[in-house]
Amino acid sequence: MTSSQPTALIADDEPLLRSALTRLLTAAWPELNIVAEARNGREAQELFQTFKPTVCFLDIHMPGMTGIEVARQIGRQAHFVFVTAYSEYAVEAFAQGALDYLVKPVVPERLAETVSRLRERLGAKQETPDIETLLDKLEARLQKKAAPEPLRWIKASIGQSVRMISVEDIDFLRSDEKYTLVGWRDHEGKAAEALIRTPIKELLAQLDDNLFVQIHRSVVVNLDRISHVIRGDNETATVFLKGRSDNLPVSRSYLHHFKQM
Repeated sequence: MTSSQPTALIADDEPLLRSALTRLLTAAWPELNIVAEARNGREAQELFQTFKPTVCFLDIHMPGMTGIEVARQIGRQAHFVFVTAYSEYAVEAFAQGALDYLVKPVVPERLAETVSRLRERLGAKQETPDIETLLDKLEARLQKKAAPEPLRWIKASIGQSVRMISVEDIDFLRSDEKYTLVGWRDHEGKAAEALIRTPIKELLAQLDDNLFVQIHRSVVVNLDRISHVIRGDNETATVFLKGRSDNLPVSRSYLHHFKQM
């Protein structure tokens, strides 16, 4: 091996995907010497310090340390290719060419494009770029992607049947010690109620925060279903709902939702 021969580290916690990428790289880039394979982020960092590879292929999601965290530690000592299951992660950082990515499962055509870009950079002896800002952008996109999709349905037992309640049909949620009461509308628009075991805190984290807000430690309301709000004493208020006799308390901590009143 000459000193100019490119070397690589592959880091992925899935052995089959690690092996597949190794096999594809061997075919696409015969002169590349794969000097190390890591099973997680911490191992990748340690192996980099030992072998100092030219290129690091890093799975974004790994136990211990993410691929992004590993890249931050290595900095400008190597070129990076991120491997991800989500093409949405191909943000501006990738498009600008300073970072590259592969989507699982890796296909030969896409890998060939990546190899071509890496060869060009290495052949031109381009200095590895300062990627800190690009990693910040990528990490921000990752965090956004990691947020759970808004809840669409709630499963509730009503008598002997199981009812799938659309979140759009829910007027409010109110919790007690063991259950959460779901106030909703049936297909005819009539007010109905059901009890579920899921805590209100867990439900709130999955609801669209543009539509549902917490107004009391035990109450969440659908903003579209509010008829009017009446202020009370001691910085409290009461919410009245459209087409229902229920009224809901607003505690001081959540009164800011109605500060325009």
